[in-house]
Amino acid sequence: MPETVLNETTATVSPRLRLSELAPGVYQSEIRAMTTECDRIGGVNLAQGVCDTPVPAPVRDGAIAAIQAGHNIYTRMDGIERLRRAISVKQKKDYALDYDAETEVLVACGATAGLHAAAMALLNPGDEVILFEPFYGYHFSTLVSMRVKPVIVALAEPGWTVDIDTLRAAITPRTRAILVNTPANPSGKIFSRGELETVAQACRDRDLFLLTDEIYEYFVYDGAKHICPATFDGMRERTIVMSGFSKTFSITGWRLGYVTADARWMAAMAYFHDLTYVCAPSAFQHGAAAGLEQLPASFYTRLAADHQSRRDRMVAALRDAGMEPTVPAGAYYVLAKAARLPGRTAAEKARALLAATGVASVAGSAFFRPGRGEDLLRFCFAKKDDDLDDACARLRKL
Repeated sequence: MPETVLNETTATVSPRLRLSELAPGVYQSEIRAMTTECDRIGGVNLAQGVCDTPVPAPVRDGAIAAIQAGHNIYTRMDGIERLRRAISVKQKKDYALDYDAETEVLVACGATAGLHAAAMALLNPGDEVILFEPFYGYHFSTLVSMRVKPVIVALAEPGWTVDIDTLRAAITPRTRAILVNTPANPSGKIFSRGELETVAQACRDRDLFLLTDEIYEYFVYDGAKHICPATFDGMRERTIVMSGFSKTFSITGWRLGYVTADARWMAAMAYFHDLTYVCAPSAFQHGAAAGLEQLPASFYTRLAADHQSRRDRMVAALRDAGMEPTVPAGAYYVLAKAARLPGRTAAEKARALLAATGVASVAGSAFFRPGRGEDLLRFCFAKKDDDLDDACARLRKL
């Protein structure tokens, strides 16, 4: 008998027509779920890191000019030469790292796409990658989608510090890499030089890759400094540096990031990026290149100062609302205690806060293993000043 298939007349489905082994456990991220709910009620969205501050004029005008000039077709799979060279110059200027623009730079469809390409190129099903908790959910889920096992190492509260013994105990013969996000989402933690040296030593001792998500590299406060661990002895060859322009240039919707890495790994990463995305958006690449070429150092200094001001306003409002925050050293998120809010779980507390104030946050549990983070909410402060002030006023009404 032929197998029954779903058609207009029957609801019976063949056992062979089914979701993958991964799909039944897949659900919409809590970040996107809260954005949807916030949009439904017309609230103020401090849930998703959309970064809706103005786009710098050279970036905006560069993209518009590129469209008008006809730069609207496929680019090389690893990006236009102009942008690859600008990224190479940036890494040299910021970190004294030399990357060949022809063979060691990949323009990706966001830093997330850079991680996806790196995982496809460097990791096999069943490999393990160490993540520090609290972690960014897309890091965790991207690895799982590759059938790679995330191994969670909790950072120690209250300062979210790395414990060397816990890290070393988590490394097994199946460990292939450690993933570090600094400055970090959601905690705002900036890994210290000592902590990064500890991680680097573990990578050298156990011959591991180091994957670094540095998308918030310019969002640093109170005189803190971002350190790229590829600068350490013996680390350039094993470090995959992922970053991008979404946050720095306020172009999260453009989906434009990059990877810099040793040429031995880059060709395979570019190949897998091509398979999934073909190339990053052409005209937008010209806009990002214009930003790197034209924006002065004072732009980045002002970016940090403006967001430090927003951070301080957000922290003050949360304290006034009785939700004690952890003051972030970097990035643009605040984790705050939610014990006073009704609800059994962080997700319920986030929805209760949205109903009471119209301010959307994200359940802290989205960034922890099951059973953890239920007393925390995450707030994004990369907002237009009027919107942020509105959200702060609403929170204070608690």
